[in-house]
This record gives sequence, structure tokens and C-alpha cells, in this order.
Amino acid sequence: MAAITMRPVILGLALSLLAASPSFAQTPSEGSPGAAWPYPPPDPRGWWEDERPAPPDAADPMARRRLPRSGPAAVTSPIEPTLYRLWGLPPLQTQVVYGGEAMIEVWRRPSNSVEQMVIRLTARRDGKAFVQVRAGRACCEPDIARRVGFDAELPAGYRSRILELAKAPAWNSPRDAVAQEGDASVGSICLDGVAYDLVRLTDDGGGVLRRDCDPAEVGEVADLLETAIGAAMGHEPRIDVLLTRGADFSREKAAYETLIAGGGRIKPADRPPAS
Repeated sequence: MAAITMRPVILGLALSLLAASPSFAQTPSEGSPGAAWPYPPPDPRGWWEDERPAPPDAADPMARRRLPRSGPAAVTSPIEPTLYRLWGLPPLQTQVVYGGEAMIEVWRRPSNSVEQMVIRLTARRDGKAFVQVRAGRACCEPDIARRVGFDAELPAGYRSRILELAKAPAWNSPRDAVAQEGDASVGSICLDGVAYDLVRLTDDGGGVLRRDCDPAEVGEVADLLETAIGAAMGHEPRIDVLLTRGADFSREKAAYETLIAGGGRIKPADRPPAS
């Protein structure tokens, strides 16, 4: 009986000794402030000097390229380089794109939620194509809260599709636009839905489109959105759950076709009055 009584005491003493041992010191892990880390802390100097593996192609498809003497292609983007860093993406402003290549981004911003998403498609001249996706809560904290994402190579066939979409007629439309019916004096107003920023980068420059949640406005760029969101799905369940309608934009396409058939148009948005 005495031996049985002593077992919990001996076990507790052993656990205490392990916790006090330097080999089991609890230090914060990389990227997880305050988390228990049951290994020896890293060597301070080695942390900065040891070799680290280069990111795979899918994580940075245009990496390790030299800037041309003329500098990178002009990037017209509403996204600041520092915001790209928060989302864990190389800034578009630093990417070197050759002829026969293209990059297309879709920034998805619901009007009734802070759960935003970034989708980047890349078509490389060696025949490969890639998708990079990030999702998170872009509100109320100094970083992108609950950020998840993935980087993946796309199946054959995506490269030609991305290059085709980079030349789509929609890029010639107004950057900020509204749908106006043929007999209306003002454009439509949308308060509930999803707004999209679309950014394109090719070797001869880029372009930007912003479309609010009006179905006809979104329908004009539905082909771009269907390809981007279709490429983003099926990799990460926490991202798929945010895309409740998947890559189906048939309703928006029909709204755009009805608008044009009725004599309407996608017109430049009115500028806000000067203060």
C-alpha cells in the first residue's frame, strides 16, 4: 500500500524536474507569441546567420530574377507594398514579368464582413501556372487576424487561360465604375454584397478594376472572377467555407447581359465632391 501511495509523489517530482531542465525550457515558438515550445531555445547568432531553404516556386513564382536596367514594369495598383507583406505575399511592385507572362490578382471584400481574401494567379513563360491565396480578418488588430493560405502549382491549361484573361476587353473599362440603365439618370447603388479589386501585371504594364457588389458591375468581370475563385477552391477548407457560392457567377453574367441589351452601360463612377 505504501508503494502505491508513493507513486503519485514520485511522478510529480519527475515532471517537476523535467520542467526545470534547460532541455525542456518553455520559450515562445516562431510566429506563435507566448506558445509553449518544448525544445531548447535557438542559438541567437545562428537564428540570423544559418542558411534557410529558399521558398518553393509556388510561394514566389517570380523570385530570384534580376531587375532590368529600365526598372520593373509600371504597376498601377491600389495595394501598398506594406499591405502585401501583411498578407504574406511578395509585393506586386517588386515582381519582374517577362514577355509571355502575366499576373492577375483578385481582392475580395464583403460589405458585411471583415473576412477578406486575396487570390493571385501567375502564368510563367516556362509553361507553368501558380495560385497563391490568403484569407483573414482585415480589421481591428495590427495584423491580418486568423490568416490562412496556400501556394500551389495549377494544372496544365491554366497558363493559357490566365494569359487570355490578362488581355480581356474588361481591362479597357473604367477603373471605378457603376452600372447605369438606359433610361436612368444616375448609376446603381449597392450596399450589401461583395466588392472586388482586380489587378493585372504584364511586361508592358498593368491595370486595375474596382467593381462593387452590383450584379451587373460584377458580371462584366465574371470570367476573371470565375477563373480566379475556381483556382482558389479545393485546397484549404477554411477558405472554401468563405466562398458560399463557389465560382458560380451566372447570375451576375445574366444581369450584365440584361443591362447591355436594355441600352445600359458600365460608366465611370462619379467623383466625390471636393471638400
